[in-house]
Amino acid sequence: MSKDRIIVALDVDSEEKAVELVKKLAGEVGAFKVGLELFNVAGPGVFLTLRAAGAEKIFYDAKFHDIPNTVASAVRAAARRGIWMLNVHCSGGSEMMEAAADAAREEAEKVGIEPPKVIGVTILTSIDTMMLSEQLRVASGLVNQVVHLARLAKSSGLDGVVASPQEIQYIRESAGRDFLIVTPGVRPAGADVGDQKRVMTPADAARAGADYLVIGRPITRAADPTAAANAIAAEVDGRLS
Repeated sequence: MSKDRIIVALDVDSEEKAVELVKKLAGEVGAFKVGLELFNVAGPGVFLTLRAAGAEKIFYDAKFHDIPNTVASAVRAAARRGIWMLNVHCSGGSEMMEAAADAAREEAEKVGIEPPKVIGVTILTSIDTMMLSEQLRVASGLVNQVVHLARLAKSSGLDGVVASPQEIQYIRESAGRDFLIVTPGVRPAGADVGDQKRVMTPADAARAGADYLVIGRPITRAADPTAAANAIAAEVDGRLS
């Protein structure tokens, strides 16, 4: 079902707001994302709190990026909390990504739980071609760099990547159908794009081949978050059919 593709970004400034959203949306969407803001407001106990509120699947948007040993240790600690998915930066390199993937599987096996899916962040959706070239001095071009990082992530044992909707087609062609693609930068038609630069509607992103759609403000700041989530799922259903 299309609702299962939706990951609601709980980018809010209090645990209470996050719990309220989970109680409203549990059963209406596929998963919930805990990012840096909420984690630093509420601490690691937020995972247990959200699960008690009804969040069966939690994506920890940690974006780990450090030396391999440090990332592996952080992933082990996160895996013990029973989260569904977490991410690291692909730009940390293959050794770091391999360490993260191995740590997740080994720790989950040790404690007897399902290992979290480990995915790699390619290029942030707030970065456009000009910024990539002029500020970060990456001359290969945005699509080429995203595809390169996706290939590197797959060869390093990751389950998938985070990428903007505009690169979905190219990642699919390069990495195959069984490689997860999680897409932020998803905005319903007419919605404010905020600080995102590479965006697409939820229906078009799903049609392009995204496995999961990360959607925050269009749902969490709606007058009726449940109705907003249901409308997006219906839009995706209509496009896919």
